[in-house]
Amino acid sequence: MLPADDADALDWLAFEQAGVLTTAQASRLLSEGVVRGRIRSGRWRSICRGVLLTGNGRLTRDQQLWVAVLATGPGAVLAGVTAAAEAGVRGLRREPLHVLVPAFRRAARTSLRRLPIDMPGVLVHRTSVLPDAHVQLARPPRTTTARALVDAAGWASGVDEAQAVLAAGCQQRRVLPDELDAVLAVLPRAPRRRLIGQTVADIAGGAQALSEIDFVRLCRRHRLPAPDLQKHRVDAAGRNRWLDAYWQEWRVQVEIDGAHHMDVRQWAADMRRQNDVWTSGDRILRFPAWVVRARPEEVAETVRRGLVAAGWTPAPTTRRRRA
Repeated sequence: MLPADDADALDWLAFEQAGVLTTAQASRLLSEGVVRGRIRSGRWRSICRGVLLTGNGRLTRDQQLWVAVLATGPGAVLAGVTAAAEAGVRGLRREPLHVLVPAFRRAARTSLRRLPIDMPGVLVHRTSVLPDAHVQLARPPRTTTARALVDAAGWASGVDEAQAVLAAGCQQRRVLPDELDAVLAVLPRAPRRRLIGQTVADIAGGAQALSEIDFVRLCRRHRLPAPDLQKHRVDAAGRNRWLDAYWQEWRVQVEIDGAHHMDVRQWAADMRRQNDVWTSGDRILRFPAWVVRARPEEVAETVRRGLVAAGWTPAPTTRRRRA
């Protein structure tokens, strides 16, 4: 709700920052005695050292984000999965909150040691590379979606999570692979830089779901020919279809089934689609997504046999001579 037309500077600042102020901001607009009086009376609430809430209720999500930025100090911005989620990328972890600060200054970590129970933990990261082009003009300030996803992939707990974050941003049309490449180009020391670059290249080639990225990596590792990804075709009923992976030369396709394929209606639709593929002269192989990740050797061997049966000739492997 907008402040009234006759609202003062304090009302507007509280509106812009979801009711969260630093003590320095409040003291510039009110005397220190008035600020202390409002806290003692319960009208205002002290969140942590140096940060106040111009109210006394539980913190909303917006207020939590403002606390994280203001408590960390000047130059701090929301980053990683926190910034990506604020940009609209779904399915990311909401806690802890991630904040990025320039390397030339120390974050005010003492302010974060005694956060209230209705405030998530805050992870502070430092960077020596944070150009203006990587900062989104938002309230509270945050990194751009592309920078947020690259950072999130670097800070992820494992390879699968790192790739899933990148895939989610592109699959949901929140960022383009070229934008991720542009961010990576100015971060020579980014964690998992090589993995991120390869994953972005796979996404640009058509692999958007994590299972499809895993499949492309599997083909590369086992020296299988690279398939076309998300290949468009029209089925017998005239409907548009996109094939997960397709080798046009040998007319072999692979479908990677997620959990939704277990639904009875989806299962019936899959059977009709598979029949349509076979009657058109193509061969089709289907794998559950979890098998692609958990049993890559088994999947690779099945694909190899399918391609050989369709006419592909594997390149001969060279063996080293024993001395």
